[in-house]
Amino acid sequence: MATYHAEVTTGSMIYAGTTGHVFITLIGTEGESERIRLNNFGRFTTETTWTFTVSTPFTLGSLLLVKLEKKQYLPCENEWFCSKVHVTTPGNDVVHFPCYSWLSNGEEIELRAGKAKKAFEEEHPLLISHRKKELERLKQLYQWKPFMEGLPDIINAEDALDLPAEIRFSFTKSSEILFTRTEILATLSLKGLIKDTSQWDRLGDIKKAFRRHKTPISEYIQDHWMEDDFFGYQLLNGYNPMAIQRCNQLPCKFAVTDEMVKPFLERGSSLTTEMQKGNIFLCDFRRIAGLPAPIINGKQQYIAAPLCLLYKNPEDKLLPIAIQLNQEPSQDNPVFLPSDSEYDWLLAKTYLRNADFHEHQTNSHYLRTHGLSEAFIVSTLRNLPRPHPMYKLLIPHTRYTLQINTTGRVKLFGPEGIYTKATNLGGQGQFDIMKRWFSEVTYSSLCLPEDIRARGLESIPNFYYRDDGLKLWEILNRYVRSMVELYYPSDLQVQQDSELQNWIKDIFIHGFLGQARTGIPDHFCAVEEVTKFITMVIFDMSAQHSAVNGGQFDYGGWLPNSPNSMQRPAPTTKGHSTERTLLETLPDISTSVNGAVFRWLLSSRSTDFIPLGCFPDEHFCEDAPLRIIKQLQSELALLTQQIRERNKSLAVPYLYLCPTEMENSASM
Repeated sequence: MATYHAEVTTGSMIYAGTTGHVFITLIGTEGESERIRLNNFGRFTTETTWTFTVSTPFTLGSLLLVKLEKKQYLPCENEWFCSKVHVTTPGNDVVHFPCYSWLSNGEEIELRAGKAKKAFEEEHPLLISHRKKELERLKQLYQWKPFMEGLPDIINAEDALDLPAEIRFSFTKSSEILFTRTEILATLSLKGLIKDTSQWDRLGDIKKAFRRHKTPISEYIQDHWMEDDFFGYQLLNGYNPMAIQRCNQLPCKFAVTDEMVKPFLERGSSLTTEMQKGNIFLCDFRRIAGLPAPIINGKQQYIAAPLCLLYKNPEDKLLPIAIQLNQEPSQDNPVFLPSDSEYDWLLAKTYLRNADFHEHQTNSHYLRTHGLSEAFIVSTLRNLPRPHPMYKLLIPHTRYTLQINTTGRVKLFGPEGIYTKATNLGGQGQFDIMKRWFSEVTYSSLCLPEDIRARGLESIPNFYYRDDGLKLWEILNRYVRSMVELYYPSDLQVQQDSELQNWIKDIFIHGFLGQARTGIPDHFCAVEEVTKFITMVIFDMSAQHSAVNGGQFDYGGWLPNSPNSMQRPAPTTKGHSTERTLLETLPDISTSVNGAVFRWLLSSRSTDFIPLGCFPDEHFCEDAPLRIIKQLQSELALLTQQIRERNKSLAVPYLYLCPTEMENSASM
């Protein structure tokens, strides 16, 4: 008689437990146990571990699989979330079987032992067959479908309920999102703002409307949003640090002259001289040019496609020195300057902030971090079975993304979505700007060190997105390199791994539409190639998402600093703008409120937040990868300490790339 001890752990999320019957079968190289019902009596409650004895007339050899089955006991029986099973053998070896799956009534699941293994390393016929069947099941479960011509493919799901239970929101996250949305809408409805299509009368009225919904940074912005140096600071460290680049030569479409901007440069200098010194920077929102603006609440909206020239002065402040609101120079498209009247200059900056809002929401935020992450995730779930080492490496960075994307395409970008109905890009324009960005995207632009160099931003001071981001990139690169080299000692092993090759090919075809011009590989030949690509994937799904998501309400909660729509056309002359002009240009009250609601929601953190580098789901079980994870956590803790210390001296702390402030995945 052989005795095995099975420790069965239920997940920690609400409603993870079950009162149903659970059956277990142990399968080894020398046979399998009987199908045994685990005595329940209410033991499978949330976040509990119970040990059960499984006796067999003979030893089963090396354990290969654990089969779990769930049967209904009560009429209202719910699903059960099993986290893991640990089996102690008669020889006192402990075998780890990760699960992290929901089981419905009548459902069974076969769990592989947790040791990471590539397909060509499989030897036992049962495991070879199990692996093949798992991949067949995954390809049926996770399928691609086209989203829109010229944009990456998406998962084949109409709404969140079409997604497998393992990748949906927890009850906690779902309920908190619903509560947050209901609370803010109820507050604003009581104030009579939700359906108020009138104009704001005073800037002070905007402050009163959102008094209950603010952050320390949004309060700071209310006091400083008009200041030129803060305008420049936002382009480096606000919610969209992706729009600015060094300017070595003025675009011919930008009608600025040396005489126009000379008064704002260092005495005796010139625009050419300052460009040669590397002190001139450019924001060009050309991708917005020509896009149609919708009608909102019966009023035509307007959009501009500005160019902005900025100067890094001797005090290391980044100051705007010229703004042209549309792409083609003409008498009706003047260049606005800091020496213009207060509201001429403020209105020009406000139009640029509106353009930056759109470039951020559609491209920097949704398409780059959510849309491309979806391609990485769907390919992972289709092509890498659970024993695969790269599945174990990537799976923590996939949490909740597919549901937030599936829901967002309806609630934000759908015909009745908030973004469609409450912004001056609206309907088709939001997809056109994404297509323009995607037609230019390259592998290099998705890799932070290369992107910083390409934009000429290596030395601009006070650029905390770059400083913290490059440190994070290096930490993640060391982590990924250690993992990849552990499981792929040679380039030949990379070339032999058919599942890994299918993974990158699926990404190339469906994520980047088979476009070789992007530089995205369609196969891997070397360990170094795998290391770089997976570093990019993890960085963009975690750190890059945090950089462009976390500050949405901080910098957009004060409406004039980041208006979601504009109700007047860009001015064609100077000298006629007043505070009333600004108020009439900003979106009406209802449109403003709807814009604030979705930014508040997207910036909110749920209580089941999992910070970067924390892996509560134990997919790796061997000592070597666990040591690598521990080293990652140590380096992230040190970076957190450095960032917190730096932030103590900043008027506006930069929080978005602090490891403890970001999630492992694009979950909002």
